[in-house]
Amino acid sequence: MAIGDVIKKYRKNKGMTQEEMATCLGVTTPAVNKWERGNTLPDISLLAPIARLLGITTDELLSFKDNLTDEEINQYLLIIQKDLENKDFHDVFLSVKKKIEEYPNCEKLIWQAAVILDAKRMAIELPNEDNYDNAIFGWFERCLLSEDERIRNQAADSLFHAFVRKEDYEKANQYLDYFSLENPERKRKEALVNSKTGKRAEAYRAYEELIFTGYQHIQTTLNDLRILYMEDDNHKMAKKLVEVSSSAASTFEMGKYNEVCYGLDVATWERNVEWTARLMQEILDSIGTIGDFTKSKLYQHMVLKTVDPDFSVGLKQELLKSFRDESFNYMQGNETWEKLKSGAL
Repeated sequence: MAIGDVIKKYRKNKGMTQEEMATCLGVTTPAVNKWERGNTLPDISLLAPIARLLGITTDELLSFKDNLTDEEINQYLLIIQKDLENKDFHDVFLSVKKKIEEYPNCEKLIWQAAVILDAKRMAIELPNEDNYDNAIFGWFERCLLSEDERIRNQAADSLFHAFVRKEDYEKANQYLDYFSLENPERKRKEALVNSKTGKRAEAYRAYEELIFTGYQHIQTTLNDLRILYMEDDNHKMAKKLVEVSSSAASTFEMGKYNEVCYGLDVATWERNVEWTARLMQEILDSIGTIGDFTKSKLYQHMVLKTVDPDFSVGLKQELLKSFRDESFNYMQGNETWEKLKSGAL
């Protein structure tokens, strides 16, 4: 983008007329008009005042080129990686620095180039690694201002880990604000800092909470996916997801009840008499284990409420009632279901 186009773009963004801009800069209106039409260029002494007036940096003002396309960025990143294998790190760094100065508004280029250089300097253990901090960290800081949430988060992630490496945990914590409170990455990073600063109990608890909530998220997702496959009449995948849900419950030590409670909807959907009867029996027999996850060592630092025995009794009654529902009439003649229906089970 030519400097005249940059001036015109940001002047209009400010809601400013050419006359108003000319007055503020102490030049004539025709002079501003000529800049914007590309007939002349502003005097070098006016560059800083123009940038301040438009609320941009001089780098942005002097950005004569448009942003690179994604394809061009990817091609250039491949060049950086190849050069880092064959050339001196400092020479590649200077080349990248020049490219970024050429495209100061290309956030994707800045972010990804900074990531590559940062990773490489750690891998080769440069003796003067800290000499590159100002530039590389500065590029990440610029990306924190991006309107693209992904770029902001990735830049914050890079800065967080950079200061963790330097054992500057107070500085690292400052970048957590770029992650929402609901983002598990924020909690994981907080746990990492706690583990490094003597707050071991808090770190253990945070990691365990991430495991616990992660399991719940996994099961919710598996359930939704199972329903989708059932809607599309895909029996094989619906059963596969029942197996995965049961395995997940076992892996995360959620107790026998949580291992066997999945699949009844699929068995009912298929009107599979034997499978339905077996699941009903296993579910009823394992109700007492519904709170066994509270005994698991995986969650030993968490404060988990034990399951009230009355709750288990009430749940069993509700299940017995639901199993007698007419939706299970296809079970007629099955010994297990007939006993259950008559109250003998």
